[in-house]
This record gives sequence, structure tokens and C-alpha cells, in this order.
Amino acid sequence: MKIIAVEPIGISPIQAETLVEQFKKTGHQFICYSDRKEDEQNLVERMREADVVIISNIKLSKEVLSQCPHLKMISVAFTGLDHLDLGYCEDHHIKVCNASGYATEAVAELAVGLMIDLYRHITVLDASTRQSGTRNNFLGRQLAGKTVGIVGTGAIGIRTAHLLQQFGCKVVAWSRTRKKELEDKGILYLELDELMQQSDIISLHVPLTSATKNLISAEKLELCKPTAIVINTARGNVMDYHALAKALKKGKIAGAGIDVFEIEPPISQDHPLFGVPNCITVPHVGYATIEAFDTRIGMVIRNVENWLKEYHSLFSTNL
Repeated sequence: MKIIAVEPIGISPIQAETLVEQFKKTGHQFICYSDRKEDEQNLVERMREADVVIISNIKLSKEVLSQCPHLKMISVAFTGLDHLDLGYCEDHHIKVCNASGYATEAVAELAVGLMIDLYRHITVLDASTRQSGTRNNFLGRQLAGKTVGIVGTGAIGIRTAHLLQQFGCKVVAWSRTRKKELEDKGILYLELDELMQQSDIISLHVPLTSATKNLISAEKLELCKPTAIVINTARGNVMDYHALAKALKKGKIAGAGIDVFEIEPPISQDHPLFGVPNCITVPHVGYATIEAFDTRIGMVIRNVENWLKEYHSLFSTNL
């Protein structure tokens, strides 16, 4: 099998050499590209002869996949799969595995970090201090005692909820599937409208699906307290950012912390969230920690190795 990592996903040159030898021992070829190319022409050139592809969050369209006739498996170094044409993969029996859970801690910690930054104005005050500014009577807010609404109680939502409980927050939640383990720890499930109305902080942790696109709409934002802040470390399209920008400009809500956009950064300068008050934006870094990347590499390679064993076992059985 020819296994091609079309981007490095944090694999160092030394690790790449080790993986080359590791796969060679079992009769497979491993190639790891040292840079990231997202245009379709380069993707096709890199993937055309691959049996197995390793990729993170680069979009793989039907047009790209259809030009890779040998492709049998995609090992995704990411949790979400909305950047792949899963219908094409299913129709052509291409196995898709993700790296679910590799960045649970990293994303949860960033969500909490964005909350603290908005409450204490760390980014704003850093800039002011460098301009010889003072506190100028600024008063921040504390997490302790606040009601935090967790929208989506998958692994990241659960971990974020547990961290916030340690800060002394009251945590409420909305999810399509309720988790008894959370209810047993004092987390109350609400309808989404109730959550929007009651929460001081709303933190989004849902996957992007047809049901969650623009889940947080202008109508939902209208329900918020004027002191509420919204955090999105999930997917950009689960929130209407035009509506969010208007809400921030009008003071309908107090702030927002955004790690994800409708597309991967770089983001156009005319994006509606740029230039609005009390909005912190970062270029999709929730998953990007040394520890998470180390975990991710291990998961991605294990997914490939496990699939190879299954494939060869099935092939041998059918002989």
C-alpha cells in the first residue's frame, strides 16, 4: 500500500523517517509532505497514486477524490469531517477514520481562556499598557458564580463544563442527546431558548451538520442578556456571524470569543466580526498544542495500522 500524508500534521522529519522504516517492514510505502498545499491541483498530484491518505482539515471535494482511483482509506487528523465529501467516500467504499478526542483538553482550555480574556480584558489592557495606559477605572468580572450554557455535550463540551465547575460556575446545557453523567454532577439540561435567556456565558461545542448550521441565529441572540458573552470553538457556520456583529454593535450582548470561521484562515479583512467592539478573534488554534499534536499523530498512525490489518485479514479470508 502507498500511504501518503499530504501535509505534515506535526510529523517532524525525524518522525517521518521512522515511519518510513516502520511501514517498510510490513511491505508498505510511506510518504510525508513537509508543507501544506490546499489547492485542488496540488492535492490531486499528491494523492493520485495513494491507497491511504492522511490529512487534517484541508477540503477534499468529489472532484479531488474522483481523481484518486486507488484510494481506499482516509485517516483524518482532525475531529470534524465536514470538510470531506463523505457521500462520495461511502459510495466508493473509502474508509474514513478521524482522530476524535485528540484535542479535547486543548479546545476546552481555549474556550475557558477566551472567557477569562473577555471578562478581564487581558488583550485590550495589554495593548493599553504598552501605550503607557493605566487601569483607568476598569473593572473586570469573575467566572465564579456565573451561569454558563454549554451548547453540545460531546467530549469537548463535557470537559469544558467540568473545568467551569472548578471555577465555581453554575453550568447548564443543551444537546440533542442528554448525558446522565452530567446530570449526576449537577448540570441541568434546558431547552436552547431557556439556555440563551439564562446564561451569562454561552459556549458552543456542536458539530456542523444541516441541523446545526446557523443554530445560533439573530433570533437566538435576541434572547440573551445584554451582559452575556458568546464563545465559539466549534465550527464557524453554527453561528450567524452577521447577526453576531449586529448584536455586538448594538450592545445586545457584551462580547464574543471566536476561534472558528466559515472558512479556514486567513480571513478576509471585510469579515463582519472585524472591527466590532468586544470581540476577540483567533485563527483556529483551539486544537493546536504540542500535547494535542503528539496525541494526534499517534491516533492517526494507529488508525492506518488498524485498517491495514483489517484489510489484509479480509483479503486473506476472501482468497
